[in-house]
Amino acid sequence: MEIILVSRRRAGAWQRIRLNRWVVLLLLLAGAAVIPASAWFGYQLALERSDPRANHYAVAWAREVLSLRERVSQARDAASEGLDALALRVGEIQARVLRLEALGQRLVSMAGLDENEFQFSERPALGGPSPIGDAGPRGVPDFLGELDSLGQELDDRGPKLRTIESLLMSARLREETSPSGRPIRQGWLSSAFGWRNDPITGERAFHRGLDFSAPYRSEVVAVASGVVTRVESSFGNFGNMVQIDHGNGYATRYAHNDENLVETGDKVRKGQVIALLGSTGRSTGPHVHFEVRHHGKAVNPIEFVRP
Repeated sequence: MEIILVSRRRAGAWQRIRLNRWVVLLLLLAGAAVIPASAWFGYQLALERSDPRANHYAVAWAREVLSLRERVSQARDAASEGLDALALRVGEIQARVLRLEALGQRLVSMAGLDENEFQFSERPALGGPSPIGDAGPRGVPDFLGELDSLGQELDDRGPKLRTIESLLMSARLREETSPSGRPIRQGWLSSAFGWRNDPITGERAFHRGLDFSAPYRSEVVAVASGVVTRVESSFGNFGNMVQIDHGNGYATRYAHNDENLVETGDKVRKGQVIALLGSTGRSTGPHVHFEVRHHGKAVNPIEFVRP
């Protein structure tokens, strides 16, 4: 194959080049490869020039991917910290449950209750079908399960403690409102309940209370909590007298006082000073006449004084 080159600057000048068939074939193959590549690059360039927002969208998408990846990482860290805090909280609750059990056992012992009835150290009896599925990794559901278990334990112990509290309150109320002890802090029993010779007339008479002799104006105290229902200030048989209602049909009387320190309607506590000992009314010397009445009937106070 021959190629003739003609120069435009020099008229009539020309040059002949001979090419063999292998060179021609290589040139043809190179041209065949260059033409499609040039067309593809041209198309891409035209596409980019026709829509300049494509590059902006690509950059924005890449930034969004990085942002979401960072959020996922932060969420995982927060979840991990949250689980650690939850585990710590569960541990604190478990420690409190143990202290609650110890307190419950102590209350059972103090209240004199049956320890077999109030078993604080044992978990409540529960049951149900076995769970379906394999146990997965420890996570939020596990902690929630432990919290549910602790809640069940507290649900079991709550009624027990309330029952014990009610029993203790009832026992304390009975102790506070049941007459017991002596109506004086110092002194001695000078006359018993029952038949005796009257100290004034010497005749046989029934004594409906106990007489306690003590120094003049010694303190007279309530033997139980209650409400003052009667206060007398006279020179009759009882002289200055205080009567207290303790509920459950019980009432007490404190007579021959030199001075009453309470008034009708006052609430008094066990051991509170209600009068000063004297010898008013039908009396031969400073003492307090102490009566216990049940549903209006005088009973022997010695049963309440001895304990």
